[in-house]
Amino acid sequence: MWHETYDEMMKIIISMFRLDKYRPKTDKHSDVKFEFHIYFDDAFKGVNNGRHANEYAEILVDVIKEVYSTFSEEDPCMFKQKAALPHQTIINTPYGGRLEYILPKGNRMMVHLKDKTLIRHKKRWSQIMYLYYILGWRLNRQYFKEFEAGKELDSLKEKLKKDRENTYILALDGDTDFQPSAVMLLIDRLKLYPEVGAACGRIHPTGTGPMVWYQKFEYAVGHWLQKTAEHVFGCVLCSPGCFSLFRGAALMDDNVMKRYTTKASEASHYVQYDQGEDRWLCTLLLQQGWRVEYNAASDAYTNAPQDFKEFYNQRRRWGPSTMANTIDLLGSGGLTSQRNSSISKPYILYQIISMAASILGPATVCLMISGSFVFIFNMNTNIALALAIVPPTVYLILCFKLKSDMQIKIAAIMSVLYAFLMAGTILSIIGDLVREQTFLTPGGLFFIGMVVLYLITAALHPQEFSLVIYGFLYILCIPSGYLLLAIYSIVNMNNVTWGTRETGSQAKTTAVDAIKKKDEIDFWRELQMKYLEPLKENKVQQEKITNDLRELRNKAAFAFFFCNALWIMATFFLQATGDSVSIKIPKIYPNGTLSTAVFSVDPVALMFLLSFALLLLIQFVAMLYHRIYTLIHFVAYAETEFKSYRRQLQQSHQILESNHQPETYEPDTILCFQNPSARTEV
Repeated sequence: MWHETYDEMMKIIISMFRLDKYRPKTDKHSDVKFEFHIYFDDAFKGVNNGRHANEYAEILVDVIKEVYSTFSEEDPCMFKQKAALPHQTIINTPYGGRLEYILPKGNRMMVHLKDKTLIRHKKRWSQIMYLYYILGWRLNRQYFKEFEAGKELDSLKEKLKKDRENTYILALDGDTDFQPSAVMLLIDRLKLYPEVGAACGRIHPTGTGPMVWYQKFEYAVGHWLQKTAEHVFGCVLCSPGCFSLFRGAALMDDNVMKRYTTKASEASHYVQYDQGEDRWLCTLLLQQGWRVEYNAASDAYTNAPQDFKEFYNQRRRWGPSTMANTIDLLGSGGLTSQRNSSISKPYILYQIISMAASILGPATVCLMISGSFVFIFNMNTNIALALAIVPPTVYLILCFKLKSDMQIKIAAIMSVLYAFLMAGTILSIIGDLVREQTFLTPGGLFFIGMVVLYLITAALHPQEFSLVIYGFLYILCIPSGYLLLAIYSIVNMNNVTWGTRETGSQAKTTAVDAIKKKDEIDFWRELQMKYLEPLKENKVQQEKITNDLRELRNKAAFAFFFCNALWIMATFFLQATGDSVSIKIPKIYPNGTLSTAVFSVDPVALMFLLSFALLLLIQFVAMLYHRIYTLIHFVAYAETEFKSYRRQLQQSHQILESNHQPETYEPDTILCFQNPSARTEV
């Protein structure tokens, strides 16, 4: 957590209490036990008379109390005793402080309040805190004590290995909302397949407004087609940190947890390590031989950026980080395919093609806009291409000159203008098909094929079919998402700030009184000294890193836009040479008759259309397989859960019957007002 709002905190805390109720610790027959840890960055503010908890920490405590009271109420009657507040233990720690609660059903919750003057802040370092605390200290300590007591070493090693394999960490963001069944489905995957190191669910963005609507369809397509293709043909490359389950043994493997503690010392490290830490962690798991999976039936909901600026800044981090990690994985593709049986040479080729399509996205959008000018204004193809290149080229130059806020404002204005152009293009394409009296053209087949493919894909996800409504908005925003955003991300690669939630409130704070817990102090101090000491400001080093980041940005921008320029120049050359190098395609009417007229298509455009269509077809086939796969898993899981529930119910009845002793009760009369018009006597 880091400065979430009251509503965001309420979502994650309610989800945790749901899980506590779903699998009570008091249930002796439970197949899984839960423990909840919240790592709260920047939870304190210094004042004259000591260290005080800030406003956000106070809001979290109030939310926990409110949710605890609600989940403690098992009696639906209006006239009942008020639910007790949770017992709160406050512990002073070397990194700040810790609050401990016992939830209504017996599971424990710990809130780790981090003081950024004592321990390194930001998300990756919080992850390192809980990895070493839970998997290092908590898991290993009991076996170390048994070893000191004289127990056999080999036996302890075997037990520790089993515990590591059966200890899972569910990584969440501070605003994630989920149901217990979503967690159990991920646990089921890891229990069934020991080679799976991590699994993620279907992430649904929440919020209101056009930016969220765009992301709803973007997320849907990404999960429906891209993630399923990665799961079926190889491994998922990124298990998002907002809702993913990791196996303890995988995280503790060689070159995973230890390497994850690496402090960024080079410009490329800042981009790969800290701008997309969840993707880097998955890259380490894949390189070490672990499989990462996607479960489409495991749903989670998280807040999405509702503001254009916040959205662009979020993707400014994600874009370069995704590219850096993919290049790292492909660079070690030979060795990774030897270690990881799920990553084959054809899958690496598939990722190379996907990466090339992503890099050439801006040029492809420019060519599409050029086609729009030809369709709408009946313009010469070469003039249309030149006009399509001018606006993004000007924006590229401005991005090197202006501050990021102004860049985003310009991008927002251009996005609106491009949206109008895209709307005209769609209508022009439809009009052209009507005028030509056939859809059997490369462009027509591609357009209709994409629409049909997305409709079928949505129909196979009936609970999400309504998201196709946002597909039209998604198409209108293609120039913004794949052209302007790509330019903004590459040019601002040297900006390694988080970009969202950057400002904190100056609210009144309250002093924290705490007790000290001594048996963990040495562990935390050693961990702080080794990995988590606050980073000291070194102006010389910071200036060097700033220059290195700028140089890295310049090299990446040159390579990125040079590839796009080559793609555009190849198309321009082929258009300039006329019909001599074009491919003639006969015109076919829907009834099958041939026309004397022909269509001229340049080889580059045809090659791109065929490549993109093939990529979509591969993803569609993978999606079909994954839907069947998901259905089988969900039915098996539901049946197992029902049998487990029925068995526990029978055992509870047997216990009650064996302990039953006939007694005489005097009837009590209690008035329970469940609604204003009903009164029941018991």
